[in-house]
Amino acid sequence: MSGILIGHYFVLDFNLILSITIGLTTLVGLLWFFRRSKIDKNIAFGLLAYIVMTCIGAVVYNIQDETLSKNHYSNIEAFSNRSQHITFKIRERLKPDLYNSKYIVSVVAFNNNDTSGKLLININHDSLKFENFKVDDVFSTSAILQKIQKPLNPHQFDYAEYLELRQVHHQMYLNHSELFPMSNSKSTIYGFADALRSKINLRLIEAGFKDDVLSIINALLLGQKQTIDKEIYNNYVDSGTIHILAVSGLHVGIILLILNFLFRPLLYIKYGHFLRPFIIVILLWCFAIIAGLSPSVTRAVTMFSIISVAMHLKRPTNIYNTLIISAFIILLFKPTFLFEVGFQMSYLAVLGIVSVQPIIYKLWKPKWWLVDKFWQIFTVTLAAQAGVVPISLFYFHQFPGLFFISNLVVIPFLGLILGFGIFTITLALINFLPEFVVDFYSYVIESLNGFIAWVAQFEDFLFRDIPFTIMQVILAYLIIVAMVQVYKYRNFKWTAIALFAIIGFQSLWIYDAYFNTDEEFIVFNKSRYSMIGHKQHSKLTLYHNLDTIKLKSDNVIKNYKVGEQMERLTMDSLHSVYQFNNQTMLVIDSLGVYKSLSFQPEYILLRNSPRLNINRLIDSLKPKHVIADASNYKSYVKRWKATCKNKKIPFHQTNEMGAFILTK
Repeated sequence: MSGILIGHYFVLDFNLILSITIGLTTLVGLLWFFRRSKIDKNIAFGLLAYIVMTCIGAVVYNIQDETLSKNHYSNIEAFSNRSQHITFKIRERLKPDLYNSKYIVSVVAFNNNDTSGKLLININHDSLKFENFKVDDVFSTSAILQKIQKPLNPHQFDYAEYLELRQVHHQMYLNHSELFPMSNSKSTIYGFADALRSKINLRLIEAGFKDDVLSIINALLLGQKQTIDKEIYNNYVDSGTIHILAVSGLHVGIILLILNFLFRPLLYIKYGHFLRPFIIVILLWCFAIIAGLSPSVTRAVTMFSIISVAMHLKRPTNIYNTLIISAFIILLFKPTFLFEVGFQMSYLAVLGIVSVQPIIYKLWKPKWWLVDKFWQIFTVTLAAQAGVVPISLFYFHQFPGLFFISNLVVIPFLGLILGFGIFTITLALINFLPEFVVDFYSYVIESLNGFIAWVAQFEDFLFRDIPFTIMQVILAYLIIVAMVQVYKYRNFKWTAIALFAIIGFQSLWIYDAYFNTDEEFIVFNKSRYSMIGHKQHSKLTLYHNLDTIKLKSDNVIKNYKVGEQMERLTMDSLHSVYQFNNQTMLVIDSLGVYKSLSFQPEYILLRNSPRLNINRLIDSLKPKHVIADASNYKSYVKRWKATCKNKKIPFHQTNEMGAFILTK
């Protein structure tokens, strides 16, 4: 992990780091082989082994960076911002937006050169010809490659960085008429999985399953969440049960139990103890491929595969070793998974369960079997939350207070839901799915959705907009680890570490709350509207022209408020003049009034497409900087930009360069 982080944040000479890795790995291997008995507990050898693993992490990170390959489309000499002739294969179907279907594609040929690389393509929804393309379909087109836009406002989700970690660096916008199908498509295992999912969905639709029920079946059993209604998805998030919609260890564990039961008769035949784990591991990986090989399902299947092999070899399995081995194998082939939220949360949840759950469970031992089972579920849920709460607060800034109630109800029935779902899909594939089975399973899924919606409606128990920094995450996990160690060993060292971590966490919170002295003036980017913010310590004054409904649903201010740990937010209408740090900003709106001023502004903000002569404006006011927000017509902004360039006046366009920020 250290090596992957170094490879991600620093530019390394690949040949040099590869040579060092090969040399050190050879040295460690020779020392281990010839002097094993003498170096088992040698500190120098241990440090050398750590360095080797760090180097391996840096090497595998650089190996997976496709842009370093000579065959990558971006390294072709003809690559530029003009129209390119591209042949590509559909690799993955993404969730569509209101205007486009979205796909990740692999580049097959670029301007008649055999190339590699991935692109994001956006295909405009055409009401006359709208269809979902299949994985492994090959198309040819001519289009201009565009950079994926970086965030235009502070603390906004960086979709470009997210795609870069998946080796996607450019995108195309296309119409159906610009796509030309190619006949030389070769099927891959991903295409087979997509075709199987499509066939399952078609059979389920023919059997009578409706949209919302079908989308939950796709999420629970096929690992596909693209079609879930936004309101239903938010209900699962707010109730603290979103983890059941991401195929992970819980699902794979239940499926493993089912497979162990089904293949138990193999134990009574010759070589059955070998055949059963072999078949189960193959079936688990088939399920992982069908589910899209997401980080959570890949982690779970890898871990359970190792457990199955260990059980076959009759070796004692240490859950920590199993987790580490599965993480090492996954990161060896997919190092960028380390930066995936799903990968981080799935491992932290399991670590929380295996470390914290036994401690909580020992606090009370119920006498009744049923009560004991519910107590086990409750302690597992609580321990999992202990593992993921810090990182969850960092990424999502909210905490579902009723998570234990929803999980107590949902988890006991999840095995039944998954088992009956597999049975239902099997019957659908062989065209023998009775109507009463469809009605019963639909009722179960609808009841699940109804219960989740009922829990989610108690908004007072959903704590939103909680600021949480990366330093708070590190200190929070240090506190959790130290407290677990204090319980186990009850020694001075871990007690001191726990207390210092708690004091550090408190000090950081006090500093952020009372010493937040930054002051900023921001012109936000908001399409068709104007938003100006003035941050003073922990207070934000927002000047805007949004209506109440737009403001309530807007995430720009919410993200900034949480990211900057703002405690107070006040609203005001837009002004014509602003003062900041002894400098003046003049706002010129659609009326275009700016004459007879008694002052000379350093900054001019153009909003709402004012009709004016930009040359005359610059000559008259002599500003140091001209800003145009996203409320202006693009044709106007283009003309203003060209004029400012000729006049050698800095021009800031928020819908290209992002929010304009002044600091004090």
